[in-house]
Amino acid sequence: MSSYQLYRNTTIGNTLQESLDELIEYGQITPNIAVKVMLQFDKSINQALSNRVKSRLTFKAGKLNTYRFCDNVWTFMLNDVEFREVQEVAKVDKVKIVACDGKNVDDRR
Repeated sequence: MSSYQLYRNTTIGNTLQESLDELIEYGQITPNIAVKVMLQFDKSINQALSNRVKSRLTFKAGKLNTYRFCDNVWTFMLNDVEFREVQEVAKVDKVKIVACDGKNVDDRR
C-alpha cells in the first residue's frame, strides 16, 4: 500500500527535507536517494500513526467553516473547536482536519 504525503508538511517532515537538501548540496547523496528517503518517510509515518497511536480524542465544533471532498480526501475547516481526551480539554479558534481513506490507496512501489 502506498502512503499519503500529508506528513511532509510537519516539523519532522520539513526538517528531513531540509537535511536531505543540504546533503544533496554538499554532494553526499544523490537526488534519487533523497526521493527514496522521502518515500520511505511517507510509508513509515503513516504506518506508525496507524499502528502505534492508541489514544482517542473527541471534538465538538462550534461552526463548520468550509469542507471539501476531492480524490477520496475530506478537508474540513472548523471554528471554535473543543477537543477532549478523558478529563483534559483544549479549545482552539480554528482547526483544519484532513481525512483520507487509507484502504483505497494504490500500491505504487
